[in-house]
Amino acid sequence: MNKKALYILSFICLFVLQGANAFTLVIDAGHGGKDAGALGLTSKEKDINLNVALAFGKLVEQNCPDVKVVYTRKTDVFVELDERACIANRNKADLFISIHTNSTAAGRAGTAAHGTETYTLGMHNAAANLAVAMRENSVITLESNYEERYEGFDPKSSESYIIFELMQDTHMKQSVQFAGLIQDQFTTYAGRANRGVHQAGLLVLRNTSMPGVLVELGYINNRSEEAFLNTADGVAKMSRSIFNAFKNYYKN
Repeated sequence: MNKKALYILSFICLFVLQGANAFTLVIDAGHGGKDAGALGLTSKEKDINLNVALAFGKLVEQNCPDVKVVYTRKTDVFVELDERACIANRNKADLFISIHTNSTAAGRAGTAAHGTETYTLGMHNAAANLAVAMRENSVITLESNYEERYEGFDPKSSESYIIFELMQDTHMKQSVQFAGLIQDQFTTYAGRANRGVHQAGLLVLRNTSMPGVLVELGYINNRSEEAFLNTADGVAKMSRSIFNAFKNYYKN
């Protein structure tokens, strides 16, 4: 085989390999089933999360045919935290996004707290974000044998979070980059208050082997934000914001 033919064959093989390795996005609607998540005056977090997750996924499916979209849940079912990570790992995902709705301590109705924030796995300033990690991780207590499954991890004990200090997130740079893009879109496209990008010891991100973030769409116990997140316009703006961020991330 001459050099020209070999070059052409190599070029064809490159495109075949690229096609075989499509970008895989895993979308995780937080909570579900017996785990309602945070409660608002008229709604449940699990439903808001699912509505935005499905709308975001639909935008990707319609506009990015070369991206494979996988959902951890598409209906109101309970999925264990470690299984959400396993779904991403089994599908060899390139990006993982977990969608949630925030709440203040004890879920006090009528809170003045408002705005969006996005988390990556890590311990930078984690003490300030411990309450968020504890709330999001507490879902494991609804799982059978959670002490054994999570190797003695107690979501309510600050000592349990020491393990995250020993973890090196090899995807931190990409995760922080994607988180920043999401927060920018929440502000510029959806007009929401920007509470920034943070790090916390989140179990749902701990066992994933790809860049990943956890998004807090707003405060369900803030009456104005709860009302917004339960409208078609609210779901459309939040899902489009995440999609815009994904598009920018994927292009690069």
